[in-house]
Amino acid sequence: MRLFTAAILIVVFCSISMPAHAAQNQALDLVLPTDNDALFSGDGAAFYQYVERNYGGVKSTPWEGGQYGFVRDPTETAGGVVYTRFHEGIDIRPLHRDSHGEPLDEVRAIGDGKVVHANLVAGYSNYGKYIVIEHRWGGSNYYSLYGHLSSIAVQRGEMVTRGQRLAVMGYTGTGLNRERAHLHLELDLMFSRQFEAWYNTFFRNDPNHNGIYNGMNLAGLDVARLYLALRKNPALTIPEFLNDEEIFYKVTLPNSRHFDLPRLYPWMLAGKRTEKSSWEVSFARSGVPLRIEPTDRRVTQPELSYIKKSSIDCSYLTRDVISGREGNAHLTNYGRQLMRLLIYPD
Repeated sequence: MRLFTAAILIVVFCSISMPAHAAQNQALDLVLPTDNDALFSGDGAAFYQYVERNYGGVKSTPWEGGQYGFVRDPTETAGGVVYTRFHEGIDIRPLHRDSHGEPLDEVRAIGDGKVVHANLVAGYSNYGKYIVIEHRWGGSNYYSLYGHLSSIAVQRGEMVTRGQRLAVMGYTGTGLNRERAHLHLELDLMFSRQFEAWYNTFFRNDPNHNGIYNGMNLAGLDVARLYLALRKNPALTIPEFLNDEEIFYKVTLPNSRHFDLPRLYPWMLAGKRTEKSSWEVSFARSGVPLRIEPTDRRVTQPELSYIKKSSIDCSYLTRDVISGREGNAHLTNYGRQLMRLLIYPD
């Protein structure tokens, strides 16, 4: 078994009000989830599984589509070609196959944690059969997700250690075949523990089989870039890593006692607030929340308060959370629903 390790020093926040300088440090090692370590040699074609693309009548198989971010569905706009479909994680291609071409790669935990979800029914998710592991790092919970598995060797509630065997790589899920078998890996933050009630309100005709570990409730960070950043700076923390992300838009939320995000990730909090303060949440273009600040602006529903200027319609740039351009940009219906998740049931 080969394990490729990078150390993370995470600041532990003991409470929502505890200042960062008073926190203690906790060391944690991450490993890649399979034997494929081509990420570290810069060989993208060897590391990422390609996607099948038909654009402008030209068929291609770009490996770049297996990366994190806006890497899929190119669309011609007035501002040029933009990639409008967001990929929440990374697709790691197999190294080992049997004589029939079936993938054999062992999938391992990237860090110590607890199995909080194991979806054993491929049709219950676009991820196919998948596992979610909860990691307690720096006083906050983060979630690694392993998708498109062929078989699963652990069960919900099981404690696992870094590098422990979890599953075998496969191609379960939507739109995959044996040739494109891969592991879909995410490292996520959670939006709200009230997700199930919110989901049942807005999507009652589409059953949720995966509880709070539904992908809609998980915001993935760029895990490949995190691995590379840790090679350069093993002392890097996740809050520090996300601090380098550009703020692409901000949304003001009504004051709510149900606002879960600052309890889940107290390191996002900045500034002092009063009981009547509303909240302004800053987001990366990916939709990952980055910062929470009190504001005296009074709102009764989520409102867009800032968007980075662009000549391209924001719906292409924000996963359809925001629509319009510059002065007329606004939250879409989906965007308003998603922001209500943060303060649900208010």
